[in-house]
Amino acid sequence: MENAEQIEDLSSAPMHPMGEQALCVLVVDDSILQRRIVALSLRKWGYSVFEASSGVEALAICTSEKIDLVLSDWMMPEMDGLEFCKQFRQLARESYGYFILLTSKNEKNDVAEGLDIGADDFLSKPVNSAELKARIRAGVRVLEMEQTLIAQNTTLANTLDELQTVYEGMNKDLLEAEKLQKSLIPPPFRKGDFGDMSVLFQPSSHVGGDLVGFFNFTETRLGLYSIDVSGHGVSSALFTARLAGYLSAHNREQNVAFEHVGGENYRQLPPADIAASLNQLIIEELATELYFTMVFTDLDLTTGRVEMVQAGHPHPVLWTASQGACFLGRGGPPIGLLPDMNYETVTFSIAPGDRLLLYSDGLTECQNFAGDLLDDADLLRMMDRRSKSTGAQFLLDLTCDLTEFAGGRPFYDDLSAIMFEFKKYGEPPPGEGTKRTIQSAANRKA
Repeated sequence: MENAEQIEDLSSAPMHPMGEQALCVLVVDDSILQRRIVALSLRKWGYSVFEASSGVEALAICTSEKIDLVLSDWMMPEMDGLEFCKQFRQLARESYGYFILLTSKNEKNDVAEGLDIGADDFLSKPVNSAELKARIRAGVRVLEMEQTLIAQNTTLANTLDELQTVYEGMNKDLLEAEKLQKSLIPPPFRKGDFGDMSVLFQPSSHVGGDLVGFFNFTETRLGLYSIDVSGHGVSSALFTARLAGYLSAHNREQNVAFEHVGGENYRQLPPADIAASLNQLIIEELATELYFTMVFTDLDLTTGRVEMVQAGHPHPVLWTASQGACFLGRGGPPIGLLPDMNYETVTFSIAPGDRLLLYSDGLTECQNFAGDLLDDADLLRMMDRRSKSTGAQFLLDLTCDLTEFAGGRPFYDDLSAIMFEFKKYGEPPPGEGTKRTIQSAANRKA
């Protein structure tokens, strides 16, 4: 090595330590003089310095002190620098240790061996102080980058922990919202005196924008509906909850399908008026950018006559034993887009043994891996093929067919449907026929 005076002349400019604490440097050399010369310069540059005369002594220091950078001679008795470097790399450390080998070896094979063992850099002997300073600064930059990465990773890990906490809270809320939304949906199957009701509800996420349900106008008059709110997620689900209240099976005063005519008496509104009332409510009171599509049917179980309004919703399907499946309706505008929209009530008939299916566009817009959508003809074929299935099993079989068509691809829209299977005509209550005639005449006059 050069003498102490040469190193001191080149070390007049102080070197700043890494971070707020001085960098800990371990100098390992069996020569006391060479070791002291290097250590003296390092201390003047602002580093905290440890010294060791052998690899064995150096390993002991490394296990008790936090050493950031090692300057080790290659050729030493008992344990040379190469073996010391190998064992240094095997130590359990919280941070990286930069290792520089001091050597007079110039062969490329020797350098390659040192790098393979784990050395970061080499410094030729005799040591030039300017080169020593530059090599150490290079090591400091590596260690500072590591500290920066550690700090960034710590910040990232803390942020991820916070996000995980937030996510767990949101997921818990979504699960509760899912339970609430499912409580608004009728059970999968309900057996009735005049017909059976089956329901399919499969949101694409925790909550969705679809709603299906039914309620009784009278013992023999059945209101059946399918709704699809625009968008997905929580906002759409909250909107469906509001709509469920407007079509409540338990509160006629709140249900827009009834008009209060005094006392405890309510008049049943035709489906087109129900759609118009909902449209006015959405435009004037809710002040939301959301809108929805709907099919609403009023089934007279004593005659099989059905009155229906279709507001932007997929065409309902009527399945009969004699003719198979066919679509119903002539379309109509969605609800909640524009004020003063006109809706039309259309009529048709069903008979015992027929099935009436209302569903959302999640069925007809089911997509396969080729990007093809299920078309209307496919849906009718599926229904005909599953005609021997009944009740909830029919809807389950239909879902299996959709899954097969999609090739296992996830459904990107909510799936919902409600099906009424007409079993027999009901007997109208006493005086009901007269009331119906008066009411129908009043509706026509209106």
